[in-house]
Amino acid sequence: MSGAIPPPSAAPSPVIPVRGQVVAFLTVLILCLSNEALRWFDPALRNLALTRWLCGENADWLPFLPWLIAAPLFWMIRSRRRPAVQDAEESGASPERSSPPPVLHAALAALVAAVSFGMSLWVSDRFGDVPPAYHDEFSYLFQARTFLAGRFWFPSFEPMPELFDQMHVLNEGRFASRYFPGTGLWLAPFVAFGHPWLGHWIAGALAAAFVYGIGREVGGTVTGLIAGLAAALSPGLALFSNLLLAHHPTLAGLTLFIWMFLRCLRTGGKWAALLASLGLAFAMLCRPMTAFGVSLPFGAYFAWWLLTGRGGFDPARPEHDTPAHAHSPWRSRLALALAMGGPIFLGLGAIAVQNRAITGDALTTPYQVYTDVYTPRHVYGFNNVERGEERLGPKVLDNYDRWAENLTPRLALENVRTRLTASLRWTLGIVPLAFAAIALGFSRGVVSVPIRLVGWAVVSIHAVHIPYWFEGIMGWHYVFESAPLWLVIFAEASRRLRITWRATGRRAMTCWWAGLIVTACAVNLVTVPSLWPGRLSAGIDEVAFSRNRYARFDASLEAIRQGKPVIVFVEHDPAERHIDYVANDPALKGPVLIARHRPGRTDLAAARALFPDRDAYLFHAATGEWEKLP
Repeated sequence: MSGAIPPPSAAPSPVIPVRGQVVAFLTVLILCLSNEALRWFDPALRNLALTRWLCGENADWLPFLPWLIAAPLFWMIRSRRRPAVQDAEESGASPERSSPPPVLHAALAALVAAVSFGMSLWVSDRFGDVPPAYHDEFSYLFQARTFLAGRFWFPSFEPMPELFDQMHVLNEGRFASRYFPGTGLWLAPFVAFGHPWLGHWIAGALAAAFVYGIGREVGGTVTGLIAGLAAALSPGLALFSNLLLAHHPTLAGLTLFIWMFLRCLRTGGKWAALLASLGLAFAMLCRPMTAFGVSLPFGAYFAWWLLTGRGGFDPARPEHDTPAHAHSPWRSRLALALAMGGPIFLGLGAIAVQNRAITGDALTTPYQVYTDVYTPRHVYGFNNVERGEERLGPKVLDNYDRWAENLTPRLALENVRTRLTASLRWTLGIVPLAFAAIALGFSRGVVSVPIRLVGWAVVSIHAVHIPYWFEGIMGWHYVFESAPLWLVIFAEASRRLRITWRATGRRAMTCWWAGLIVTACAVNLVTVPSLWPGRLSAGIDEVAFSRNRYARFDASLEAIRQGKPVIVFVEHDPAERHIDYVANDPALKGPVLIARHRPGRTDLAAARALFPDRDAYLFHAATGEWEKLP
């Protein structure tokens, strides 16, 4: 334990004072009443409520209002008081002293993982066997197939490379995905197996189990179980586990990192430090900006301890005898620093190797080159449109590039509000998460370092994405990885509220809190006709629109080609930026090739002549018409 950061010897009470509960209650009550009033005073929204969904399409407020109004009644019900700290588990004592046996602990983690996997499978059944929905998913599949061929890139189609310009795929002599290598590496074995979505279901199950571990480090088994099950049942996590995006592999890496980081700083274990670093390195290989945003508070805290040898890691864990002002030996700090830093530097090296292979420069990423060549207005930072228009080139995807809005401070603030609201909505619900976060902020005594780090990680991931103009898929995908952090905060607040209400003789409030949680789960998972559409069902319908469009295209093509090799030239609909049918095997040798036809720019006769051994068709996306070419 010599490498652990020494905590103070006294443990604060986990009780949340009455003023914290009152502030949390009044805040969410005012939010509910004000948002409902705005909805009913707006004629269009009022008409929608009276004719379709009474609680609104998002149902963020009205279903919770009866429970909030009933809260004073539950508060007035008194019962026999119990001590504020009933036992070691409730007080947040060390997992070693309060946890169940290791076999039971493993069983609980497996239960959480199984529930998560079951949710992913259930959502998959709702979709059916249809293609992916987003441009990015096709690029990640392209990357996985490239890796399975043992390559970083394939040569572009030399006679006319622009035919196979594919969204989020670099096509400048070297045909390669723009993305960092982690997601393609994760998907590769599952693509080879023939079921890429299985990889994301497994990543989601692992992440939920790791969230259970994070919760245990923060507040014991109760916190861990609440956080893990909440992650397993989260509508946003279940929906995104059926999107072949980078988020779920990133989430698995980041939750492993946080769990092992907290364990390392409690025990000083070098293996925990190594596993934490491996998790962060893998997340960095998938989504570097997200990995940086989440890990920044943890890294800053570790660096401060590394330099000073001082620290109060967790005042709720009194098992260490080392006083708070003592220094950790520099040799122990150095050993942990090597364990923590080694895999991260290896990950940076892996990115540099891919960069050099694709762009010719170890410090220039394919992501950067793709933005510069095809979508310069999408560049990171403020005034992106104005800066991008100074660097327009001949290969800019003009229709898609013009989608970008110019980022101003006002738009940035609006994006922050949208991302925060959507992340709370898709994680569990605005009302329960807001109540939990506010109440936890008023916890008596010093809030433990683990929960502070988790809270700052939420702030950090939002902050690093402020300089980007797009709010995100469904309003939140840039801050998607904040979801398990919110659920850990929620779980720890739930544990402390339970202790507080039992200690003050208000056990009925525990039933009230359970009702609020059940309401949130019902809004998320169940459609109640005329009241609200299940949030998960609404998300499935939104994603299914694109997936079904791609499925109809594939079905029409298969019916037309009748097993023959074909080349299809697609004339895209300029009114539809987010449906793009050009997606090919990276070797461009499959029985079906999809090429891009740009009217006025593509010499269709010359392009068709390049494929004499294939039947050729022209597909008009705007009308859905097929035309066979001679």
